[in-house]
Amino acid sequence: MKHTLFLFDLDDTLLDFKASENLSFVRTMQALGVADATEALFGHYQPINVALWRAFEQGTVTQHFLKVERFRQTFLAAGLVLDPELASRLYLESLSDTVVLIDGAIELCASLAAIGEVGIITNGVETIQNRRIASSGLQQHISFVATSEAYGHAKPDVRFFDYAMRMARPVSKDQAIMIGDRLDADILGANRYGIDSCWFNPQQMANTSLAVPTFEVASLHQIATTLKNLAMA
Repeated sequence: MKHTLFLFDLDDTLLDFKASENLSFVRTMQALGVADATEALFGHYQPINVALWRAFEQGTVTQHFLKVERFRQTFLAAGLVLDPELASRLYLESLSDTVVLIDGAIELCASLAAIGEVGIITNGVETIQNRRIASSGLQQHISFVATSEAYGHAKPDVRFFDYAMRMARPVSKDQAIMIGDRLDADILGANRYGIDSCWFNPQQMANTSLAVPTFEVASLHQIATTLKNLAMA
């Protein structure tokens, strides 16, 4: 096989973050005494959270700031008088223990780890991501975890990709591949850094961005076979 270093995004690539996020948010609101209208409140939270993560990826806010600010803005929009710092702490604690695997994730990581090295490169919070990986059953197949919180830069910044590569055993760039669901973070970052990429696109969305994946899959089960075919091409 051509590739021997497999860099995976974590959320919505190996772990179903959307399912974990929704459940953790509901549990947090219930712990704060908000039992009703959590779906509507989550509707306020989601676009605020996405916007703040985009700002973090662009380097305009810190990760520490966004963890609390997303709840402050959500409560303000909904007219609720609640403690955003407490909400953030409860949410992150719940998120650590709420793990839903994407179908085929363990099998794929196991098969790739048998022929090379599997690493995680994530824009998430280090302690939370490590706890989620440990709870998922993926840990035994993963050599290292690179988090933006630990390094200080986020995907698609090429410095973060270089940091992840330096955590791995020495390989050339043409032996590395980035596998993720985000065109604007995973695939664009791989393009800029000069390594191959696989766009995990289960919803089969159109690519209207400037990012160009080496190949695209709708299921994790397709990846190992596609990588073998690339090596023989």
